[in-house]
Amino acid sequence: MALGHDYEMQDCPIARALELVGERWTLLIIRDCFLGVSRFNDFLAHLDVPKAILSARLEKLVASGILRKRKYGPRQYDYLLTERGAMLFPIVYGFAVWGDTYHAPSKGRRRVFSHTTCGNDLDARGVCPTCKTFVAPDDVEIRNGPGAELDLRDDAVTKVLSSPHRLLSPLVISPGQAKVRASPRRTSRKRHASRKPRG
Repeated sequence: MALGHDYEMQDCPIARALELVGERWTLLIIRDCFLGVSRFNDFLAHLDVPKAILSARLEKLVASGILRKRKYGPRQYDYLLTERGAMLFPIVYGFAVWGDTYHAPSKGRRRVFSHTTCGNDLDARGVCPTCKTFVAPDDVEIRNGPGAELDLRDDAVTKVLSSPHRLLSPLVISPGQAKVRASPRRTSRKRHASRKPRG
């Protein structure tokens, strides 16, 4: 008997969220969007997900307003996080921290997140200990930690991400070449300002 895709009898906001992001591969697609992956073939190469499943997950994320499509060629689209999708950053970050806290290799964390404004590493809540703020994802840099398994994959996306990379900066991958396309910084303090943590 096939598993269902909803939790119809659960009156719970977590159940509603899981109906959208709880299927296999979905959170990894969202993670890759934060890393700057936006094109179908790059998701395919980085995730090793079957094409049909990737298509279905991307279309569901678009239909639910978590991603939006931007055309860049004939029948070719970038898949980009919407404001609703960007609000998933604390959840994705929390999973990363939890995974590296309880399932890190003996050498230490696989990934380290830092505040680009001051260069300090974020704490387990996503707060910059120096600036005392929750840091927005477009002001976060990710780099490999001491536990990163650098020889695990050799796809172009992984090669780009082997160097420190600002989240939400679009990756440009081309055959035999991989580089990061700089993303313009927002100038509006209101839109870009990090939130003060509670307590």
